[in-house]
Amino acid sequence: MSNKKLTIAIDGFSSCGKSTVAKELARKLGYVYVDTGAMYRAVTLYCMRHGLISDDGAVDEAGLKKVIANISITFTHNELTATNTTWLNGEQVEDEIRRIEVSNKVSYVSRIDFVRSQMVKLQQDMGKQGGIVMDGRDIGTVVFPNADLKIFMTASPEVRAQRRFDELTAKGEKVTFDEILENVNQRDYLDQHREVSPLRQADDAHVVDNSHMTREEQFAVILKLVEEAEKK
Repeated sequence: MSNKKLTIAIDGFSSCGKSTVAKELARKLGYVYVDTGAMYRAVTLYCMRHGLISDDGAVDEAGLKKVIANISITFTHNELTATNTTWLNGEQVEDEIRRIEVSNKVSYVSRIDFVRSQMVKLQQDMGKQGGIVMDGRDIGTVVFPNADLKIFMTASPEVRAQRRFDELTAKGEKVTFDEILENVNQRDYLDQHREVSPLRQADDAHVVDNSHMTREEQFAVILKLVEEAEKK
């Protein structure tokens, strides 16, 4: 690896393993990792706790707009376990934001223009110095359109649903595969059809379909892309 500090943008569909890859890549390169999905999940959790979103996903946008600037989202990194922890206004919420209840509502919150503007501002501030790996839905298209390396990750909905199902049941959550698959398909539709910063592949992004890849195979492909970007 060279000493060149890249800005690496990883975009793609939900449950594609973006965060896992981004964390591993950041650790390998000695870069900062930012989980943008966790930021939107944290805002969603805030809305749920403060009565700003209904069961059917209707958001009290006027109420949220009044408090959005006061929502603090930070990360801490554990070097021993190579894991990030998300904090919402000083409270550790890493496990809570991963629950299916939050997953079912996050797309309704993340599509709101002023929410995205606030999060993008925070994300751009985090990445000013380079040496960063950031994953999300609009990193290569909106947050860092001039990123040194853009990767777009995808996999079939069924594969992604199975991964998510295995992850949640391992944590003891009572969910069904059909419920997870419905959530995956719903999020795909909402992410791709929202008016503000819809999920789309940047023209200069490298597509990695990991439907039939092991984590090791996938990481080898991405590491090769990093090495090529460092030579440019």
